[in-house]
Amino acid sequence: MKRAHLITVLLAAICSFPLLAGPVDINSADAATLARELNGVGISKATLIVEYRNSHGAFKTADDLAKVKGIGKATIEKNRENILLGSKKETVKKK
Repeated sequence: MKRAHLITVLLAAICSFPLLAGPVDINSADAATLARELNGVGISKATLIVEYRNSHGAFKTADDLAKVKGIGKATIEKNRENILLGSKKETVKKK
């Protein structure tokens, strides 16, 4: 019984890791870092973010991410507290 409980706890801990996003500078992070740190953003969307940034320049606000195909307002809101623009954290302001 203890073993089953331990396995359940370990699985719960492992499965919760993707929910733990960390602060990430969307203007300097590579695709792998963006995919790892932003909830709801996989490697495909992260690659599109980097390509958009390389073509159009730095993002001025977190809301600018909505200009990237596949990134919507819900994804931005889910990650707003962890989005950095350079060395400063994006303030919780909405357009």
